[in-house]
Amino acid sequence: MSSKGKKKALGRGLDAILQSPETDITSADISGSYVAGAIAEIKISKIEANPFQPRSDFNEMMLREMADSIREQGVIQPISVRKLGYDKYQLIAGERRLRASKMAGVDTIPVFIRVANDEQMLELALIENIHRENLNAIEVAISYQRLIDECKLTQEKLSDRLGKNRSTIANFLRLLKLSPEVQIALRDGFISMGHARALVPLADEKLQTKILKQIIKQALNVRQVEQLIRKLLKDTPSEETEKLETGIPEKYKEMPALLSRRFSAKVSLKRNNKGKGSIVINFNDDGELDNIISIIGD
Repeated sequence: MSSKGKKKALGRGLDAILQSPETDITSADISGSYVAGAIAEIKISKIEANPFQPRSDFNEMMLREMADSIREQGVIQPISVRKLGYDKYQLIAGERRLRASKMAGVDTIPVFIRVANDEQMLELALIENIHRENLNAIEVAISYQRLIDECKLTQEKLSDRLGKNRSTIANFLRLLKLSPEVQIALRDGFISMGHARALVPLADEKLQTKILKQIIKQALNVRQVEQLIRKLLKDTPSEETEKLETGIPEKYKEMPALLSRRFSAKVSLKRNNKGKGSIVINFNDDGELDNIISIIGD
């Protein structure tokens, strides 16, 4: 195709380009900023699901409400898709809008066309998922972890991408260290994130689950759970702490439990009879260290 022919095709607009195999946007000639910023109407039947969709649960009632809105006003915010080939697309972000559009019985949907590889697709889908309203804390934590593991992002880079404090990200990630029962209870709304965070300093998953049942049965609030955890940490010190506790004045004996809650990590206090000693904060990985550093730096 001549350069004159290409210019003519571009002049016809994006819809015209998409209708011709000769001007397919997967071509290197027209896959730049022109396409990235354009919006087109695409047949829903031409869009396949995103295999990297991080969210599997969609509220049926909310979908129906969105479908009703789409019947009346159409889709206000375009979804994002990538071009797989001529007349073939794959969803990047916007599955709820796509599902509601199908439910509404509409034939086409406005889309942003992007050229993205699989890693970019996953990152875009996860980041959009994180910014959804009503996303539970476990879904957010899983999305953070997938961005770190599968998109090779550090907590610092993730913080920059999302515009969130690194300590906030670290606190969400720590939720994934809780027992499966606690994670499910948080996901399903039986406990709040405050309850879950209070349980993080407990290394024993069976003890976490036991306290979880107590929280639900007695309808304990977050402050009550925090007090309960502090007492447990104080009453069940480590062997190392037991050996050293004789040299700690009464007024300092509660400090390890208080600091454990503050840093969401095990803390031990060492002190000799002359008042000299050290505070040791334990961490299991770089994420926990980042969280501790960010708290100290605040």
